[in-house]
Amino acid sequence: MDVSPSNTKFILLWLLCSIMMFNSVMCKVPCNEKDMNILLNFKNGVIDPSGMLSSWTWFTELDCCEWTGIMCDNITGRVTQLNLPCHANHPSVFVVGDTPDDKSHCLTGELSLSLLKLEFLSYLDFSNNNFKSVKYDSMGSQNCNGLSKGNSSKLQYLDLSYNYDILIDNLRWISCLSSLQYLNLGGILLHKEIDWLQSVSKLPSLLELHLQSCQLQNIYPSLQYANFTSLQVLDLAENDFISELPTWLFNLSCDISHIDLSQNHFRGKLPTTLLNIRSIKSLLLSANYNLQGPIPDWIGQLEQLQELDLSYNSFSGPIPTNLGNLSSLIELNFLSNHLNGKFPESLGQLSNLEILRLAENSLTGIVSEKNLLSLSNLKHFSLSSPSLVYDFDPEWVPPFQLQGTWLGFVSGKLPSWLFTQSSLKTLTIEHSSASFEPLDKFWNFSAQLDYFSLTNNTINGDMSNVLINSKFAWLNSNNLRGGLPQLSPNVSLLNLCNNSLSGPLSPLLCHKMKEKGNLVSLVLSMNNLSGELPNCWMDWKSLIHVDLGGNKLTGKIPHSMTSLSNLLSLHLNVNMFFGEVPTLLENFQNLLILNLGENNFSGAISKWKWQGIKVKALQMRSNQFSGNIPPQICQLSSLMVLDLANNKLSGPVPNCLHNMTALVSDTASVDKFGIRIPVSVNNFIFTLGLNIKGTELPYSNLVHAIDLSSNNISQTMPLEIFMLTRLQSLNLSHNRLVGSIPKDIGNLKQLESIDLSNNRLSGEIPQSMSTLSFLAVLNLSFNNFMGKIPLGTQLQSFTNLSYIGNPQLCGPPLTRNCRHDETTDNTKPMTEDGDDVDRFEVYSCFYMGLGIGFAVGLLGVLSVIYFNRACNHAYFRFLDRFYVTIIQKWNSVY
Repeated sequence: MDVSPSNTKFILLWLLCSIMMFNSVMCKVPCNEKDMNILLNFKNGVIDPSGMLSSWTWFTELDCCEWTGIMCDNITGRVTQLNLPCHANHPSVFVVGDTPDDKSHCLTGELSLSLLKLEFLSYLDFSNNNFKSVKYDSMGSQNCNGLSKGNSSKLQYLDLSYNYDILIDNLRWISCLSSLQYLNLGGILLHKEIDWLQSVSKLPSLLELHLQSCQLQNIYPSLQYANFTSLQVLDLAENDFISELPTWLFNLSCDISHIDLSQNHFRGKLPTTLLNIRSIKSLLLSANYNLQGPIPDWIGQLEQLQELDLSYNSFSGPIPTNLGNLSSLIELNFLSNHLNGKFPESLGQLSNLEILRLAENSLTGIVSEKNLLSLSNLKHFSLSSPSLVYDFDPEWVPPFQLQGTWLGFVSGKLPSWLFTQSSLKTLTIEHSSASFEPLDKFWNFSAQLDYFSLTNNTINGDMSNVLINSKFAWLNSNNLRGGLPQLSPNVSLLNLCNNSLSGPLSPLLCHKMKEKGNLVSLVLSMNNLSGELPNCWMDWKSLIHVDLGGNKLTGKIPHSMTSLSNLLSLHLNVNMFFGEVPTLLENFQNLLILNLGENNFSGAISKWKWQGIKVKALQMRSNQFSGNIPPQICQLSSLMVLDLANNKLSGPVPNCLHNMTALVSDTASVDKFGIRIPVSVNNFIFTLGLNIKGTELPYSNLVHAIDLSSNNISQTMPLEIFMLTRLQSLNLSHNRLVGSIPKDIGNLKQLESIDLSNNRLSGEIPQSMSTLSFLAVLNLSFNNFMGKIPLGTQLQSFTNLSYIGNPQLCGPPLTRNCRHDETTDNTKPMTEDGDDVDRFEVYSCFYMGLGIGFAVGLLGVLSVIYFNRACNHAYFRFLDRFYVTIIQKWNSVY
């Protein structure tokens, strides 16, 4: 067979490649023993619940380069990559304040920085694990003693982000990693590190710096320059910066392309002149709220800018017209500011624009198709200003197909072009008086939407014959009337609160669907719904949140409602329900919020089965519940809110309340409270209200409270109630409590409101109450307290109404002075009883004169009787009659 030169070359090339591949397989260098020892020492401090590191052991045939997450250089056998991020589970529903991700399978324990001693390591990723602490070894020193010459100088990528419990109090070791290009410590606590900028700016090769959600506080606002020479991405979002925007941020000498300072607390204005960030492509300053002043014209000179987000601030003035020159702009977000003036027609020239959000401003003038004429790529559009006039040609067909739009303050008719948007999936219309006629056309159009929000409009439409098909239908405060609509199986969230809907619940809940329903949240509160609860709840087992409060519903809770085993939040408050509810809690083992307040429920809550219940908020105020508060209620270890006010409960306050660990433990979730359902366009948080002194407060802000007021509770306050160190509100007013306030009340350092009024409490107010520095509401009125109100800035800040009805109380803020304070001259000598000498002498002379006068007068009367015979006989006859009368009366009684 003839072999051509070209074939010969191919055969030789194939043989050469085969030999090289054979050598790479057969002659692979084993893992370096030094590197293996470093890895095994690191593993000693790690807790591995899912066995992710089970291959990391001496007793295995696997070379350490074949261990999970490890990659080595084939020639040297040195470890080059360590890649062990954790993929957490994301629940569809979670309680606000709890960690939203399930990390029970992730690595935890101690994260040792000894890994940085791997000399050839270039890539290290432990992101999204669950490590609890960091061990520096000798890495925390400024001179990098933990690194031998050349150690870790090759590390280019370091990601430890979203290990939420790690606290790093210094970053000096970072400056030793001279080759680092990517650094992500997002979610790690760095609030104790005040020199973070100095450490990270020493990295000459750093391209990306991600320090979002680190609780950083110092951003060096007066620093003129920061020594970043290569930085392209700077992400400092969601920290605790409170200052003006730092000067060094706009003086960066590097070609930075992305700056994110969103969700901090910056204030002041943007610089008036353009400095050294001309190459920037993304500038995000959203949700700082206090950034103000005009949007400077220099932003229109950032020719490479693709993303500009100044939303949720206080910017004012007109939108600069030269923004129309930013031909690269893809997203422009000025949502929720104080911008005024006209909608610039120049924005209609941004042919690459995909997102334009201008809602919640004060724009004026007319908006028409001229403003949107060339926006052929527009996908998301929002516009909402009270003084803006919509004047679109009814025949105009836009060059774009929107995916989402938000329109507000529309009058007249809805823009006709809206109905041409066949790709629309999210629609919000609010604060509008526009005609939605013909309603049939509008409701049919809404069937294509995934997310549908109508809020504070004047639709006045009858919902009886409407079929809701959107996955999320938020239709509150629109004056909708008639009966309830029907639902398709697609609906997950339905909110029809604060309308004028009437009639029974059965049309919505009891109609048969061909497919299984997926309803997760049902909110029908603040309507005129009437009748009894239907007995068809077994068809809605997917429900986790039900709010029927503020209607005219009556009757008893039907048995089928106990089939809602997934229920997390149930609100039946402000209706006319009656009867006992003894089996409700034991069937709702996952229930977190129960609100039965302001009904006519009755019976003894001691019959309820409390064990194993996870409830966090229990509100049963203003009913007819009777009997004692059972000690079994203390088994509710997760309880954060207990509201049993205005019932007929009697007996003592249980002395086991300290077993409610959520009211004691410092690790309890306290930031927010509610149930959140993440969706593609929004997050819905359902919270519960708490009435304190006539003011309705959301539990999302006040999340540790006990209210037992307006009952017949007696005996003394148990000392255990003052062990609830997380308590923020305590109301025991209008009961029959006796005894004194224990000095242990000073343990309640988080207390914001306390009401002990209208009881039978006595004794002195303990001095420890003056140390409650967060106290904003205090009512001790109408008791039997005595003595001086303890001095201190706290208790004197309240008015006398907080102490009225305690006649033996004295001292500021009362006008009643205490006895030992009633002096006019502090230099006068005092008696042993605390009175000054002058006043004592006056009183002594007065009483002495009174005694002498009485003696002289008595002597004069006796003299007349003795020397005058007539007076003598008359006097003794009077004594004789008086004596006989007394004896007769005595005998008649006995």
